[in-house]
Amino acid sequence: MLRNMRNVGRTWVGKVVAGALFTLLILSFAVWGIGDIFRDGTSRTIARVGDTEITAEMARESYQNQVRRLSVQLGQPITPVEARAFGLDRQILSNLVTEATLDERARQLGISVSDQLVARSIMDDPSFQDASGNFDQGRFQQLLFSNNLSEQGYVAQQRDAIARQQIIAALAADISAPIAAMEAVHRYGAERREARFLILEDADAGTIPAPTEDELAAFHQENIGRYRAPEFRAATVLAIDPADLADPSLVSETQARSVYEQQGEARFGAPERREVQRIPFTAEQDAADAASRLAIGDVDFEGLASERGVADDVFNMGMMTRDAFLDPAIRDAAFALDAGDISEPVSGRFGHSLVRVVSVEEGQLRPFSEVEDEIRRELAVDQARDRMRDVYNEIEDQRATGRPLADIARERGFEPRLVDAVDAQGRDQAGNRVDVPRADTLVSEIFDSDIGIDNAALRTDDGGYIWFDVTGVEPARNRDLDEVREQVIADWRNDQIAERLREMASDMVDRLSSGDTLDALAEGTSGVVGEIGDLARGQSSEPLDDAAVNAIFATRVGEPGTAPLGETRRVVFSVESARATPFLTTTPAADTIGERLQGDIAEDMLTQFIAQLQDDIGVSINQEAYREAIGLDF
Repeated sequence: MLRNMRNVGRTWVGKVVAGALFTLLILSFAVWGIGDIFRDGTSRTIARVGDTEITAEMARESYQNQVRRLSVQLGQPITPVEARAFGLDRQILSNLVTEATLDERARQLGISVSDQLVARSIMDDPSFQDASGNFDQGRFQQLLFSNNLSEQGYVAQQRDAIARQQIIAALAADISAPIAAMEAVHRYGAERREARFLILEDADAGTIPAPTEDELAAFHQENIGRYRAPEFRAATVLAIDPADLADPSLVSETQARSVYEQQGEARFGAPERREVQRIPFTAEQDAADAASRLAIGDVDFEGLASERGVADDVFNMGMMTRDAFLDPAIRDAAFALDAGDISEPVSGRFGHSLVRVVSVEEGQLRPFSEVEDEIRRELAVDQARDRMRDVYNEIEDQRATGRPLADIARERGFEPRLVDAVDAQGRDQAGNRVDVPRADTLVSEIFDSDIGIDNAALRTDDGGYIWFDVTGVEPARNRDLDEVREQVIADWRNDQIAERLREMASDMVDRLSSGDTLDALAEGTSGVVGEIGDLARGQSSEPLDDAAVNAIFATRVGEPGTAPLGETRRVVFSVESARATPFLTTTPAADTIGERLQGDIAEDMLTQFIAQLQDDIGVSINQEAYREAIGLDF
């Protein structure tokens, strides 16, 4: 599996390999074709690549492992239908056949991998190393267990993966991007253009007469897709979070006060802060001598720091709370002094010091009476989280009896959310967003379900659950003209304006090509000629949008052109000049271009190489046996 190619993935070649093998899905099936399906093997063999067999057990294990990993990433189990929607069945089969192809080639070439190399590749894998970069046997075993792998099985997979890497590394070795190609890529991105332009506004189209009924009917029919009503669904939704179950009255004052005493200063007030200065000493005796001088007034604290050449950022520690000190000894000394006092020599983690407190900013703490209700609510929610699973099981038991979700909700004191109509984009029939929890996911689940289906509950971010029932389906349909008459009239008018301006702009381009100037053409319009410079490919620049800029870059220097601008307007332009910075092969940008082109070339070569191998070796697939092996034979 691609998971086994992590070592080679540390280089750009490896990144190419990882991407290429995954994208070989489409190519592989194009090469195999339906006609390659064989039916004379046993049901335990789902594919054959040359002399290499891919068994049903291998396919089932790979598929289940990937489903398990995806479920962990999504935070909930995925169903076979969802797995198929993700394309996992096709991805797994493509990966297995691609690996088998490289394995078969490795055997043909007599490539073998020593035990020492396999061991070293495992020990060097960062996934199996501790914080110090050393191999951690316990972590190794834990990751194998979590991925449902035995040590023997993983070692065998790693041995095969290294053999594949040797083939791929040899194929991609010494690939270099042509300088001409690198320069072309550079110029494409670095090119800047200047243009003069004239914008044709709606008013330039003249008077648009009202449409006849026949014109409206014809326009409506020709553009019926614009006026198609999407499928709408009705649903009952019940969302319960721990906060909905929380009862602050069940939290005692003692419990709330305990939290206040533990967290009060940090949560409900500002801790005491002290402005602290420090003079460090290497020897304790030096610190003691300095303290004596300070005591008799021979020198002040700032003067002593200046004598010793203490840097300002060392001397002035700033306003400090208790938890801001790295050295506990300095902290304890600072918080034992009054403002203006100097400590005795302090022996701490970083040597010896004299500490002075310049000022004290008293801490402020809100009284317990002000925050008691807040603490009670939080504790109540925490307690409710422990009860949430019981509530889930109870509701699931009720749903198993076939009771309507709305009845279950009201029986428990909750008001269900009745969604009258929602489309696949989460909007109601008026085009407004429907207010439901986890809207994107829930709406998607509603459209993946149907009336009468017992749906799995969704989890909320706060540890709760969302249940839903689909209660109605209104199929997509084409709206009649009378339903959308005003919209059709507006669209027809805009189309008329856009067409008139297109014809007008086309005529202007012809006249510009014949020698007329933009300034002369602008006299008959409501616009004025503008100039714009430093245009970059693919980037809009007011008042020109992306389409207009792209049209300018698609037109030769010195030639005119036109492009739509928004829904109805049009721009006519002439490209005045183009320039690009010189291409220097010694710059970081050139290195980036070269690496990207090298990757593209390597990916193309690898794709063609594997396709040719599969054609030479021969690939046969029993789709029916594969579907049965992974549980999709339904």
